[in-house]
Amino acid sequence: MFTKMHAVARQVGQIVVGKDLQVRQALTCLLAGGHLLIEDVPGVGKTTLAHALAISLGLQFNRIQFTSDLLPADVAGISIYEREKNSFVFHPGPIFTQVLLADEINRATPKTQSGLLEAMEERQVSADGVTRALPEPFFVIATQNPAHQVGTFPLPESQLDRFLMCLSLGYPDPAAERALLLGEDRRSMLKTLPAAMTPVELGVAQRALRAIHTSAALVDYVQALAQASRQNGAFAEGLSPRAAIALLQAARAWAALEGRDHVIPEDVQAVLVPVCAHRLRPLKSAHGIALASRDLVLQLQQAVPV
Repeated sequence: MFTKMHAVARQVGQIVVGKDLQVRQALTCLLAGGHLLIEDVPGVGKTTLAHALAISLGLQFNRIQFTSDLLPADVAGISIYEREKNSFVFHPGPIFTQVLLADEINRATPKTQSGLLEAMEERQVSADGVTRALPEPFFVIATQNPAHQVGTFPLPESQLDRFLMCLSLGYPDPAAERALLLGEDRRSMLKTLPAAMTPVELGVAQRALRAIHTSAALVDYVQALAQASRQNGAFAEGLSPRAAIALLQAARAWAALEGRDHVIPEDVQAVLVPVCAHRLRPLKSAHGIALASRDLVLQLQQAVPV
């Protein structure tokens, strides 16, 4: 059932070279039905990864280049008066697709960013007093540049919490970079990339996650991690119940890709950082130094016994 997901991983790995772990994490996120945020400096393959995932999964795909002058109506759509019909007709925006690539999402203003909240949480768009359902499945794959770069607007906590996972690609190792330098252009490869599975097959795989067993002890472990984050003085606030649900769902997807019908603590630990690091804001220590969220999450993992 999950064999084709491995075929997708291999195919995407031929485009995004040397990033097998990040490709596996991204597929885990989409298999779990969540939205994906990819944060890194420009030019390391964030957009290419999103393109390759959408094509390999056989999903309808739209891209929006987020800029400071982008308006919510540019994303959701707008009603235009048509004289022939003597009425206003709604023209759907690019959000009406199965995969929406929100490229450089943090270059848009908070008003435009907040226009995605309803779509990401409820898979619907409300415009002109009418609620319209989005296609199934619906994923947002967003890329963002580091907050210290010029012209960025930080995503608010409510927006970050809608992303199931956040990944960072990083620079390629020397061997992977040499393959990129000497190999075929990745944009050209995307044009000839076939679909490795269909949306129907993806839906079947997503529904099959319900059969992945999670023991009471495993749920205790997830609860202990969430509770520890709320009591940890290094964080401004702890993990929300939605974050705990996301952690458990991502662990199910990771276990399925590992070929198991049950979740073990190592599955939770494998997805802990990408699920939780972007949701936890660190507080500064007495010396005025704030550790990165990733480092604090790893410390949290070590502090909570299995």
